Amino acid sequence: MKRAILAILAAVALTAPALAQSTTTVTTTGAANATSITVAPEQRTRIKGYITEHKVRPVTVKERITVGATLPADVELLPVPGDWGPSLHSYRYVYSGDDVVLVDPTSRRVVQVID
Repeated sequence: MKRAILAILAAVALTAPALAQSTTTVTTTGAANATSITVAPEQRTRIKGYITEHKVRPVTVKERITVGATLPADVELLPVPGDWGPSLHSYRYVYSGDDVVLVDPTSRRVVQVID
C-alpha cells in the first residue's frame, strides 16, 4: 500500500510542472502577450508633425485600436519614414482618427498608439 501511495505521489510530482506550464500558456493571451515599444516625447512630436505636414489621410477601423490588438488584413500599413528615427524603421504605421498607430508588420499587432 505504501508503494502505491509513493508511486502516485511521485507521478504527481513529476507531472505538476508540465500541468502548471500548460495552464500558464493557456491563460496568458491577448493584450497580456503584447509587445509595446517606448517612443520618446520628441519622437512623438516629430511623428505628429509629419502627419500634419504631409496631410496623411486617416483610415477608419471598426474596432477600437489598442496596444496588442491585431489589425485586419484590409488595413493598409504604411512604411515608417526614416526621419522618425532608426528605432522605428522595422515597423509600419496607420493613421486612424487622431492617433498614429505603430504596427509590427509580420504579425499586424499594434505595438504603440501615439495620441
